[in-house]
Amino acid sequence: MSYIINGIRGFCMALADSVPGVSGGTIAFILGFYDKFINSLDDLAFGTFEKKKKALFFLIKLGIGWMIGMILAVLVLTNLFESHIYQVSSVFIGFILFSIPLIVKEEKESLKGKYHNLIFTLIGIAIVALITYFNPISGESHVVDISKLNVGLALYMFVAAMVSISAMVLPGISGSTLLLIFGLYIPIISAIKEFLHFNFSYVPALFVFGLGVLFGIILVIRLIKIALEKYRSQSIYCILGLMIGSIYAIIMGPTTLNTSTAPLSISTFSILSFILGGAIILGLEKVKGILEKKQAKED
Repeated sequence: MSYIINGIRGFCMALADSVPGVSGGTIAFILGFYDKFINSLDDLAFGTFEKKKKALFFLIKLGIGWMIGMILAVLVLTNLFESHIYQVSSVFIGFILFSIPLIVKEEKESLKGKYHNLIFTLIGIAIVALITYFNPISGESHVVDISKLNVGLALYMFVAAMVSISAMVLPGISGSTLLLIFGLYIPIISAIKEFLHFNFSYVPALFVFGLGVLFGIILVIRLIKIALEKYRSQSIYCILGLMIGSIYAIIMGPTTLNTSTAPLSISTFSILSFILGGAIILGLEKVKGILEKKQAKED
């Protein structure tokens, strides 16, 4: 049963990680296993042999579901994202706005009576807004061809991967949103899709990106664990700010596509898609309750 439960968890995380909007970390938070996820990553990198073995066992079960979800998402999302950007963006905004009250409810003890930490929410908002505003690739008409690497592009991809994977494990702005901000979301998703179709010209770019992901996990995971253990209130307030700020990133997301389009506006916003996004998040909250009951029976 644990394989099924953790496989479903990983699958849901992958769907979140593969699209700009809500991070896999947010899904882990909503489904109630975020602390175990972070501790497992930390134990795998820095723990004793016994802790490494236990963490690896958990992460493999999670990873199986994640890989299935990511492959399915990549094969479908590239065309969907290009052809229905405004509807998809509206879904993402629904993800975020419906997730925020769930996280506030989950972290009530960390937030209640500590409203002076709202400054960290403003910092989180500012971080995302500034990254989005000063994005050097957004709105350019040329396509970033990652099949032909040079030193500058490789370094840019490496750093973007480090930053993005850091966001993916945080329950706040998604790594895919940051890739969107960096102008690399469509190129990376397309490269993975081409690789799955046995086009190996993108292997060097994916290798560089993968190295950035590994270094990002090693560098950031211990910091996240310490922050959540010792400064949980400040961290949660900052995470909420990152989530709020990512709404601006999603609004500007269409400008980073291969063929740049206008930002999301009131006229292009889809209320039905927004409601769908909210329904998915509320559905995941229900799934959390079911998984917790099954896990309790298993334990």
